Amino acid sequence: MRLHKLLPAQWVAGSSRGIFCAFLTFAAFFVAACAPLRLSAESIAGKSESSAVLKIEALGKGAVPLDGAWQFHTGDNLAWAKPDVDDTAGQDGWEQLTADAPWGTQHHPNYDGSGWYRRRIELTTAPGAPADLALLVPAIDDVYELYWNGERVGGLGSFGPHIDYQNAIPAQTYGLGAIRSGVLAVRVLKVPFASNDDGTAGGFEGVPLLGSSDAIASLKDSLDYKWLRGQQFRFALTGLYALVSFLSLLAWQRDRQQLLLFWMMVYTFMPTLELILNGMRLQYSAIWITFFVQAAIQLREVAQWYVLIYLLQLEGAPRLMRAVKIFAIGSLIAGSLDGALGFFFGMLPKSSFQITDAVLTFFILPGESIPIFLVVYAVVRRRRLDSARWIVASIALANDVMYAVSNIAAQGVRFTHWQLAAWLNGLHLTVFGSVIALQAALRTALFLAIIYAVLRYAADYRHRQADMEREFQNAREVQQVLVPEALPAIPGFNLTSAYKPAREVGGDFFQILSTGEGGALIVIGDVSGKGMPAAMTVSLLVGTMRTLAHYTQNPGEILTAMNYRMLNRSAGGFTTCLVVRVDSDGTLTVANAGHLAPYVNGHELSLKNGLPLGLEAKTTYPESTFTLGVNEQLTLLTDGVVEARDRTGELYGFHRTAAIAKRSADSIAQAARDFGQEDDITVLTLCRVIPHMESALEVVSPQLSPSPA
Repeated sequence: MRLHKLLPAQWVAGSSRGIFCAFLTFAAFFVAACAPLRLSAESIAGKSESSAVLKIEALGKGAVPLDGAWQFHTGDNLAWAKPDVDDTAGQDGWEQLTADAPWGTQHHPNYDGSGWYRRRIELTTAPGAPADLALLVPAIDDVYELYWNGERVGGLGSFGPHIDYQNAIPAQTYGLGAIRSGVLAVRVLKVPFASNDDGTAGGFEGVPLLGSSDAIASLKDSLDYKWLRGQQFRFALTGLYALVSFLSLLAWQRDRQQLLLFWMMVYTFMPTLELILNGMRLQYSAIWITFFVQAAIQLREVAQWYVLIYLLQLEGAPRLMRAVKIFAIGSLIAGSLDGALGFFFGMLPKSSFQITDAVLTFFILPGESIPIFLVVYAVVRRRRLDSARWIVASIALANDVMYAVSNIAAQGVRFTHWQLAAWLNGLHLTVFGSVIALQAALRTALFLAIIYAVLRYAADYRHRQADMEREFQNAREVQQVLVPEALPAIPGFNLTSAYKPAREVGGDFFQILSTGEGGALIVIGDVSGKGMPAAMTVSLLVGTMRTLAHYTQNPGEILTAMNYRMLNRSAGGFTTCLVVRVDSDGTLTVANAGHLAPYVNGHELSLKNGLPLGLEAKTTYPESTFTLGVNEQLTLLTDGVVEARDRTGELYGFHRTAAIAKRSADSIAQAARDFGQEDDITVLTLCRVIPHMESALEVVSPQLSPSPA
């Protein structure tokens, strides 16, 4: 047995060709073991100008590579599929190329268009050989059809009018029917080059093999196994990405204010999506896959920006956040449009297609330097970060410098012929037999560093949440002082109250104190701010008011003393407050410190007003006097009623408030809450009844949980 040529050296040029190189070595031993086979030296003369014939003698159960010289012609003519076409080199534009490398490396660089390969094959079989033939075809750029003796036997992709192809597809097998001599013709279409293509692609990426169906099927299985083995690291890493994405989703669902977890979920899900679309050899339209993958890549990059922003604690810089948001929107739009260019194959002139691709790429490339800028910005601003976050920043810097430089250097490489991008992309590590590109290793290191930093962040966040819970618990205890649990009985009057805080601890307060002469002092107010600081201010004011009530029952004097105490003891802020003394005969004495005026029977009282408490030391609070008649109702409330806002942004307003001012306290508060609560709501009503009637009391228990929006 004599085999003229086993392995073309060009197979080592790329990953798919490297796999096929190993495969051909295996094929040679397989052929030697399975069947006697002789190839005529005439078939591999290759350099002659005549139409070479590949003679395969005594083909048995093995397979043979269809190497050597193929007849080649640029352009497209379906007549070239016929066996009787004169394809002699030098005749009507025919020439000779080999199938072990693309036509871009054989006299046709930068050629994207149609071309035809032809090979005349003379077969004889060994005794006991199978009766049918099969063909194994490696990857071909990009669309192709196979013809055996003028009959179409298969293909991949669509030539038009809507061009389509399949990307990252492994070697395909095709049945050629009964063993016989003939002409194998391959029609090929190379889609337009992208801005980062080097112009060497087009046509065959490896030598086809011809043999028995069983032999071809075995070789195909061997290739698939080698591919799967080479993808072990990628599959394992992507599985880890998917797990982290799922856990981030669960954590974010529990607390949607943690935007770091949201962007972490997006960032770690994108590699999973990319693998499904572009790494599983799905035989779907490469145009659609390219569109979705390009969008996914841009979304991954944007998500990485925001992960870095929150890890580096840069979210408090509004100008930076606006700039990143603009870049993110622009990058997503440009990336999606760039991915959608494939839909216009054959519709746009080639020059217009490539110019559009270059313009869109020009808008995408600046975004690749955003992580570098964020890290530098954090260093310049001297952020006090823990070691985990600085590790993330350092690895992100190295990763994105390499990513940005390689991508930028690859632009226009067909014309610049720069080798920097190819050199950077060729750097790799070998781990347990799996080849890992340096860029992938850096991305893996960045991913692991981010996981570590996010875990540290989550732990710190839990500690902060526990501290906040303790603070809220303290504030809730203080809150019990601000709002009385039960109202005192005032002979001749009916009292109702409602208190609905917008958050766990509100800034509203009210107090009702009996005067000992059949009347009462009523105080209602609203402290600026929320949470524990507001609660402490209110406790100060309530304590002051309760103390003052033993010495004076004049509303103006009470407000003056409260203003003095707030100026000397509070840390800024102000408080609106209204004090009403109700006498047993229905006389109302009112002093107001910038609070909403009360209503009597739905009509707003005209009061003499003073400044809110805590603004000016020399402020005085004049008193106004009114008489509340029998069956008339006095309604006091805070601005949470008036400033309730619906989903369109419309305020509840004074007009609606006046219309419901004669209702009970709970009815008024609920109406405002249903409209759209945004602030604490407090309502008090006082209705004078016939003297000596037993007063009726209605108290709505305070709700210390946040109100729904």
